[in-house]
Amino acid sequence: MRIPIRSLAAAAGLLLATVLPGAAHAAAAHPTITLPPAGSHGFPFLAAAEDLGSFGYTESEYFFSGTATAYAKAGLWGSDGRWTVRPASTAGYRSRLLVRRPADPAKFNGTVVVEWLNVSGQLELSPDYWFERDELLRRGYAWVGVSAQAVGVNGGLGEIQGLKGWDPARYGSLVHPGDAYSYDIFSQAGQALRTPDGPDPLGGLAVRTVLADGESQSAGFMTTYANAVQPVSNVYDGFLIHSNSAIAAPISGSLPDTLFMPNPSRIRTDLAVPTFVVLTETDIPGAAAARQPDTDRVVHWELAGTSHGDQWAYDLGNPTLLKSAGSAAPQPGCAAGSAPYNDGPGHYSMDAALRLLTAWAQGGPRPASGAPLFADLRDPATGLAVGGIRLPDVSVPTRTLTGLRDTTGSGVFCGLYGARDPWNGDADPWDRHNAGDPSDPVPPPTAEPVLSRLYPTHADYVDKVRAAAQASVDAGYLLPEDASTIVTQAENSTIGD
Repeated sequence: MRIPIRSLAAAAGLLLATVLPGAAHAAAAHPTITLPPAGSHGFPFLAAAEDLGSFGYTESEYFFSGTATAYAKAGLWGSDGRWTVRPASTAGYRSRLLVRRPADPAKFNGTVVVEWLNVSGQLELSPDYWFERDELLRRGYAWVGVSAQAVGVNGGLGEIQGLKGWDPARYGSLVHPGDAYSYDIFSQAGQALRTPDGPDPLGGLAVRTVLADGESQSAGFMTTYANAVQPVSNVYDGFLIHSNSAIAAPISGSLPDTLFMPNPSRIRTDLAVPTFVVLTETDIPGAAAARQPDTDRVVHWELAGTSHGDQWAYDLGNPTLLKSAGSAAPQPGCAAGSAPYNDGPGHYSMDAALRLLTAWAQGGPRPASGAPLFADLRDPATGLAVGGIRLPDVSVPTRTLTGLRDTTGSGVFCGLYGARDPWNGDADPWDRHNAGDPSDPVPPPTAEPVLSRLYPTHADYVDKVRAAAQASVDAGYLLPEDASTIVTQAENSTIGD
């Protein structure tokens, strides 16, 4: 007889709490769900700028409230991620859920992706929604953004003082007691979606799978959540951890306490639910120390030619940020005359990771492992990094794509966006054969590849892209729909003409 994944998760949590001294054991509390007032803007912060209705989707917002628990370490924490916690304190809270779901219940695929909204820019961002948007909307997922951290609600150093400062009439009743409580607030968000007490954020959709998702700083919190909190909350059916570093976020929620976290902080391998870690070139220097062998419950991908943020995510996200934040929206701030943002295949990999994790969490096969990426080891002829998962943009290249860039004279976020350098005979202003030249960052000078020599005819180029796309699909790194898009783009290009 096959035991359901949820039952296995509950059994694993009970076992951990029983045999490990000081371990907490409690399913997440059931928060109360209410509807927000209209407020002065008339729409929620991070409301999509695109027309979700044209995709058959609706967007709505809900408040959820209750009493959250802060956790503390129980015993020693090591690099293996097998961390136990004990309840430390409780506090009342009220936070919010931003929900996008299919308008037609028949179009819902049964999976809810719950994103821990990112607050690195001192206001809330939804980077993984932007990276995964095509897969989310074409396959009928529900997506929920959670205001898990205090900065997003209460404000911090930014011009916009959190949700409460942005629209006091809408968000003035929100209460966030601090990031020590963020983990349980995130647990209760998932619980609110499974068993709503009040208006149903999912409108009665039949939920089969609930996945936790987070990128960048949120991924650091997600690492700690998976290692320490999932065993005692048993809320989520799988984890998508995108662009974390070698050290996880502290359980106290206080970033200075990162100094006291295990270095490296790996993913525990004994969870009953799967964890999928996806890293870009930008992440490798800070994350490589936490590399670990893949298991039947943990898989890592390292993506060649990708960056932490990129042109795709910027183009999708910036209109939404401008709609809500206007001139206060955080920008990469790259220096004038420097190379443009990376426009590589990161979103295609996130599409694939989401679909594969969904199947895996539902009892399907484990996704294929990927080769390690060496972000600081580059092909001198192309400037492309060596190793990693190499989708057609990298295996049949037409430009240098990198997750690393020179940030001289740039803003604090510029380095996260990598760079691209078209191969056009070193005709760009950044083609200076120095640190600011993505295709040739170190001496001696090397000329860019000549496209007409690489691809003598257009048909030759298209054939190579088609073969590379099919190989990526066969290897389990690319979805067929995205492979078709890549081939069509090649067909419509002028390369080889």
